[in-house]
Amino acid sequence: MKRKWVNWAVLSAVVVAAAVGEKWLSSAAFSAQAAQPQGRSLPIFEVDRAWPKVPAQWKLGDASSIAIDAQDNIWVLHRPRTLKPEQAAMAAPPVIVFDGAGNYIKAWGGAGDGYEWPQREHGIYIDYKGFVWLGGNNCPTNGLPGLKPVADDQLLKFTQDGKFVMQFGRSNQSKGNADTQNLHRPADEWVYRQTNELFVADGYGNHRVAVFDADSGKFKRMWGAFGNKPVDDDHCAVVTPASFSDPGPQQFSIVHAIRVAKDGTVYVADREYRRVQMFTKDGKFLKQLVRNSLPFARDLALSPDVNQQFLYVGGGNGIFIVDRKTLEIVGNVQPAGIIGPGHEIATDSKGNLYIAQTTSGLQKLTFKGMSPANR
Repeated sequence: MKRKWVNWAVLSAVVVAAAVGEKWLSSAAFSAQAAQPQGRSLPIFEVDRAWPKVPAQWKLGDASSIAIDAQDNIWVLHRPRTLKPEQAAMAAPPVIVFDGAGNYIKAWGGAGDGYEWPQREHGIYIDYKGFVWLGGNNCPTNGLPGLKPVADDQLLKFTQDGKFVMQFGRSNQSKGNADTQNLHRPADEWVYRQTNELFVADGYGNHRVAVFDADSGKFKRMWGAFGNKPVDDDHCAVVTPASFSDPGPQQFSIVHAIRVAKDGTVYVADREYRRVQMFTKDGKFLKQLVRNSLPFARDLALSPDVNQQFLYVGGGNGIFIVDRKTLEIVGNVQPAGIIGPGHEIATDSKGNLYIAQTTSGLQKLTFKGMSPANR
């Protein structure tokens, strides 16, 4: 059974009461809330330094992405081929699962019959039916050791036991942004339950949101920045402009993360242009949030309360708390010991945040309740 999100207003009262007796709320271990609006409570987090517990016989490569299933187990996608040669024999399978306490549950993945495993693992997601989706972002000319010179132009669908279900697209077959049969180095994915549609942040080679039927793989629609028709601009190098003004270019840079709220609103992290764009599920542009003074829109996650009031956006040295409907920054998650803004992030039903930070590893930020409202 799916666990219910605890009422934040009730938790806020509990947090305040605890703070009086134990004075922990003022500790530097908790998140600094930047520009907290008057009268608004914000979530508070603490780093869980014991999470996760990787089995001693294994090593993890770069932790690329993280996802949560209906039982609040945490699924990690890492890159075994990034381990140093002397550690390669200890590489864990690319998909490894932990519980909320950090205990190891299972692991699987890698090359197999009937599908093309990505050369450079990037995004993982668990949909409402329990299926596991994953893809990669390898580029043929990136020159990374141990990788085949092909583009990861596919998404794979598995059961939670690692049984292959379906492949969307084929490796090294993309024909650009107009291609409805293949992806091109997709970064992230999300299935919207109400319509059973797969939304893909497609991604590194293409510069679009692409939508498919999650069962058949039938193409439905696509769009680019501001709802424009996406234009081809395929290159391996990650190009980060030195400066640009709001609203920024009319095309996406790297479409790095995507989240679809329960009301059908779509949020897209346009990483190198440091902006989050907000759309209807049909691709109509609504508004955007730009932070061009520092790294921003690294990744996205939705708070799990009933109204999903917050959008978490990785940027700077931590994770910004954004009002999901207004796209206003209302706070900043930056507890002592945080490893950074993340490469991809996720939230569980209890409100905990999980970070996959490539070269810096994995981290759990434990939700500790809501701050007292500013008066």
